[in-house]
Amino acid sequence: MPISFPVNIKTVKISSGTDKTVFYPQVIGMEHQELERSINRRIVHQTQQLINQQVGNMPTTVEEMIGSYEIKNNQRQVLSLSLSNYTYHYHAAHGMTYIKSLTFDLQKGKFCELKDLFKPGSDYVNRLSTLIHMQIKQRDIRLLNGFTVIRPNQDFYIADKALVIYFQLYEITPYVFGFPMFPISVFDIQDIIDENGPLGRMAVNN
Repeated sequence: MPISFPVNIKTVKISSGTDKTVFYPQVIGMEHQELERSINRRIVHQTQQLINQQVGNMPTTVEEMIGSYEIKNNQRQVLSLSLSNYTYHYHAAHGMTYIKSLTFDLQKGKFCELKDLFKPGSDYVNRLSTLIHMQIKQRDIRLLNGFTVIRPNQDFYIADKALVIYFQLYEITPYVFGFPMFPISVFDIQDIIDENGPLGRMAVNN
């Protein structure tokens, strides 16, 4: 495997007054300038979408907004990150948080959706859903209205040798359960992952 280094990340801050602060990452110093710009545009767009989602959801005044991010994977030419936004509206029972993740295959220079991680035609939706059903049972997770299958574009990120499928607050569980996260080892789905894609690269043991 050719040597690949992590990309450099800087933190950008946007704030409005003392009660609204959003931090988000930007990639810097890449040799492939157009790819760098493309990645950064998508991160900015997703950050703004989270802000719009929070502001547009409620007619009341935003009392507090905090945006942050986590780099989940920055190795083997795979960058996977999560952007979160917590917002509290005036007189609300509690604040609301949304998390959205972005994954980039730097080797191929492209943004990855969940389907892009698997071999064409593989029934990844049912395969992942079955593994999630098992975890729900093992971890005794209380559901709101049951769980059947994930969406084909379900939220996910990559963290080392795991694909983490997750759900938003209230999507399948009560608020108190937070964000239900389901880590799935790349070795449990090795037969359906695209060997030349991000998960295939993670599964290589060198």
